[in-house]
Amino acid sequence: MNPRRIVVGPGAGRAYYHCLSRVVDRRIVFHAAEKEVFRSILRKLERFLGVRVVTYCLMGNHFHLLLEVPDKETMPKLDAETLLELLPLLYDDVVVEQVARELEAARSSGNSGWERRILDRYERRRFDLSVFLKELKQRVSIFLNRRTERVGTLWEGRFKSVLLEGGEETLRTVAAYIDLNPVRAGLVERPEDYRWSGYGEACGAGKGAEKARAGLVSITREGLEHPAVCEGATAATGSADHGNLPDWVEVQRRYRLLLYSDGREQKPDEVTGEGGRAGIAAEECDRVAEAGGATTLAEALRRKVRYFSDGAVIGSTAFVDGVFEQLKAEGRTGPKRTSGARRMRGADFGGLRSLRDLQVDAVAGDPIRRTF
Repeated sequence: MNPRRIVVGPGAGRAYYHCLSRVVDRRIVFHAAEKEVFRSILRKLERFLGVRVVTYCLMGNHFHLLLEVPDKETMPKLDAETLLELLPLLYDDVVVEQVARELEAARSSGNSGWERRILDRYERRRFDLSVFLKELKQRVSIFLNRRTERVGTLWEGRFKSVLLEGGEETLRTVAAYIDLNPVRAGLVERPEDYRWSGYGEACGAGKGAEKARAGLVSITREGLEHPAVCEGATAATGSADHGNLPDWVEVQRRYRLLLYSDGREQKPDEVTGEGGRAGIAAEECDRVAEAGGATTLAEALRRKVRYFSDGAVIGSTAFVDGVFEQLKAEGRTGPKRTSGARRMRGADFGGLRSLRDLQVDAVAGDPIRRTF
């Protein structure tokens, strides 16, 4: 047995892994454009192979992934319609058309075994950690070699993986370690400023933000399903109702507290000069802790606030409700809506209220997008 690669077999339930792979000679080969392509490949494989990316971090010469691998025996098998929907993620039109013709011929023949054999060519690759990492590294290698006209091995051996207990405490701690990589490397001052990490993407306004948030929210799901191994599992929602996960704002608040606690900078010893560590400025950590992890109004105003463009009406509760009553009298509101003022999400906006209840990207992004 290789202790660096322990994989849970079928029938043992879903499993979690921290996976890491480095570029040969630790060369810096991933810059902004390459990281964008890497992430695109990562997300396409995630959907095609059914392995969830809980969080990730793409650095200049290595990557970290926190992956959830479902129990294959509990997952529904591929059908023809699903396969044809997934194929364009990884294959060109020629391959998709060829497989479509094969499936049609098998269906027309009435030979169900023939159709199943076609589907199984792709089915056996799904929900498999080794297949996922192998295809990811191969596809990234092909892209990078073509882009730079290089030849030879890109990666420093096979990937490393660590099997993780499926509990909130373990998963949140490892996720924070991954998302703090660019802070420890001195690339950014705050984890949300690094766009090629799960937390950075989740805090942004891009199209991938929802997917990144779903991965981090899934950690809280583990806390609710395995409360015995998850410290404060029910505190996330105030109840033990496993069917009601907290929204991203609550998950972010709790996770942000952990990031700013673990990521705090350490000053070197004044005498020896040893023991220092790059990290988040102490005063910034203290401010986040004082706010309980919530995004302050000052922070929100440095970002894109959709309420100021899509909120329709903003002001005190009395003001928004007054406009709502006027609209209601004019027949311009929905029949089921009885009140106008809605709490503004995403930050502490004090007494301000909005007419519209924005649930997606209410406060997102950072006006300063850095490249590394």
